[in-house]
Amino acid sequence: MTSEKFFHSRTAIITLFAACLVVLISLGIRQTFGLFFMDFNESLKISNTAFGFAIGLQMLMWGLTGPIFGAIADKYGGHIAIISAFIFYAAGIFFLYTGPNTGIFFQIHMGLLIGIGLGGTAISIPMSIVGKHFPLSTRTIAMSFVTALGSFGYFLSPIFTSYSLNEFGWNYTLYVFGLLLIAGLIAGYFVRSPSGTERIEQNSEQSFSEALKEAFNTKSYVLLVSGFFVCGFHITLVGTHVPKYVIDRGLEDWTAAAILSLIGLFNIFGSLLSGYLSAKMSKKIILSAIYFLRGVSIVFFIFMPASNISAFIFGASFGFLWLSTVPATSGIVAHLFGTKYLGLLYGIVFLSHQIGSFFGAYLGGLFHDTYGSYDYAWYLAIALSIFAAIIHLPIREEPVLRLKTE
Repeated sequence: MTSEKFFHSRTAIITLFAACLVVLISLGIRQTFGLFFMDFNESLKISNTAFGFAIGLQMLMWGLTGPIFGAIADKYGGHIAIISAFIFYAAGIFFLYTGPNTGIFFQIHMGLLIGIGLGGTAISIPMSIVGKHFPLSTRTIAMSFVTALGSFGYFLSPIFTSYSLNEFGWNYTLYVFGLLLIAGLIAGYFVRSPSGTERIEQNSEQSFSEALKEAFNTKSYVLLVSGFFVCGFHITLVGTHVPKYVIDRGLEDWTAAAILSLIGLFNIFGSLLSGYLSAKMSKKIILSAIYFLRGVSIVFFIFMPASNISAFIFGASFGFLWLSTVPATSGIVAHLFGTKYLGLLYGIVFLSHQIGSFFGAYLGGLFHDTYGSYDYAWYLAIALSIFAAIIHLPIREEPVLRLKTE
């Protein structure tokens, strides 16, 4: 494959590298919040339910603001959306660092502000802008680089955070996060939407409202939106509650950090493989297989005797499947409708993901505080794996009639 076929302009490559850095920082920080629970519980008296609700609110705001930042990116440029979002993200970390963090303030800082910041920086917006720069033949591969390089943040951040929390405390760790977010804001300036001469598709006359109507009248899009709910439930249940779960089962707290790091490491390979396969074969089959295998991974994790070995196997296997859904999912959206409103339409798909994330975070904490264990949350996650594996199969991977006739 020649470079001319892979991308159309120098801006495309600059945007790809900058988007990778944005996602690495944004998702890397986000991945570590579960490690803060014990410190927040001791220092701030934050209960498991309150912490789960804050993370759930964060996920919900991430999803709700995703389509808004997507519309901003589609109209004004990706850099405007990302820089604006990083300001909210940095504000949430700053106020979490300085306080007060009692009651509603903790929910505002951890849930509302950081959640808004994630809406424009974490995966959906940077990847949709990258998707606008690349042709159909290489689009999912380019998108998989964003998720894979972002996953490197998943790998590094838990290692640093675990060390920093033990050696310097949660305040210093949040201070470092603030500096990283400033670096992300600078990188966001270079995530530019393609100019008129750089577009890879004809400029559609379709309006904002027409794009929404077309999408929701397309059965395959509705199925994709429904299935991505499950991805959010899985990821946030694991990322938020696995640290407490492994401790409940008698393992050391460093095991939780190791699981999160393994998720990040193996997600690099899973995302790249998903992007490559999505360019070669049916994306819906890939998605169905991923969700089914997630269920298998969870069954192994919760029913095997607790040990570091079984925990590490779970981290590696679930990590391989972690964000591997994203290139295929976003690739289907772009293939169905084109790229003009990709930020908006993928943002809506991602809203469903984040609604699932809210329930994964909140129900995990609620079930634990109510029943004394996470068992019911895991059983629900397994049932949802089966549901998602089935619901993707009827999706039709072909452009809508409008694109066929243009």
